[in-house]
Amino acid sequence: MNESHFPAPPATAAQALRRMFVRDMVLEAHIGVHAHEFGRTQRVRINLDLAVREEHDAAGAQMSRGGVGRDDLARVVDYERIVLGARAAVAAGHVQLVETLAERLAELCLADARVVLVRVRVEKLDVFADMDSVGVEIERRNS
Repeated sequence: MNESHFPAPPATAAQALRRMFVRDMVLEAHIGVHAHEFGRTQRVRINLDLAVREEHDAAGAQMSRGGVGRDDLARVVDYERIVLGARAAVAAGHVQLVETLAERLAELCLADARVVLVRVRVEKLDVFADMDSVGVEIERRNS
């Protein structure tokens, strides 16, 4: 995948953000609006980029060097939870629009309050023989 076509949310010390991502997850999905798309699966590629707020120190200040914190899964956004949630969202049943699937994936990511921003790309891979993919990319923020 060409990163210039999918710029990531920044990982910045100034804003105490780290970047977490899931790259090129390919799943079989029941997706589409046309009659020939019902009752069969199609390959979709999902990319997720999350800007995640760094943890706070004991005094409540944001740490600009989050890697110095404790070596504990509870202090970070668990990418396994995101991946399993994305797989479940795709497996949940037929979705007509890639836009709908993208919004559901964004909601999944934003359920963790530490996620400041998420960028979601959903691509259908086998729609046209003369191109790699068609799809949608969205960006959503936590309020």
